[in-house]
Amino acid sequence: MAVAAMPLEELERWLQARVDRHPAATSIPMLDGYVAAIVAGPVSMSPLDWICPLLAIDADVFNHGGTPEFAAISTVALRHNEISQTLSTTPRQFAPMHRREVNGDIDPRPWCQGFYAAMRLRLSAWAPLLDASNVNHGQLLTILLHCRDDQGRPLLGPPRSGRETEDFLRNAHLDITAAVEALRQYWMPIRYARAR
Repeated sequence: MAVAAMPLEELERWLQARVDRHPAATSIPMLDGYVAAIVAGPVSMSPLDWICPLLAIDADVFNHGGTPEFAAISTVALRHNEISQTLSTTPRQFAPMHRREVNGDIDPRPWCQGFYAAMRLRLSAWAPLLDASNVNHGQLLTILLHCRDDQGRPLLGPPRSGRETEDFLRNAHLDITAAVEALRQYWMPIRYARAR
């Protein structure tokens, strides 16, 4: 018996209940950023290679429908297909699933951290854009400036202090949609050349 995909609210609760298993995402914004990086990134990957760490599941789960794990896989696959379709046909309509703060401000950090978690699966493939001397390096900055390393330090180093930096960080999420599309366009010739 096939299981329908989980509603996103249920998937978020399911992910949070699995924190001790260390899924790559513990919230819907993290999951969404992770999936966006898979879609827009430099290499095509087997679903097993990226969904298993994302959800902290074993590959065997793919063989057993009718389980909560399989329903979670279905939800992730649907979001992957939705992002892929949107970026292929109407990229300006891509909308990252950011969390909102109590005051209404958008918090892009979980989404960006999810994106970075997916990058880390094949970090060497992302290396050209991690090189600050590459003219296209800036495509990643809007995302990476919100990320932290394993010790909780800002991935790109501490931001400069001051009002201008605060304003920039508060509004940087507005550039994420364009950055994801630019990354997809940058990697497309490389990604599909490798897939042949």
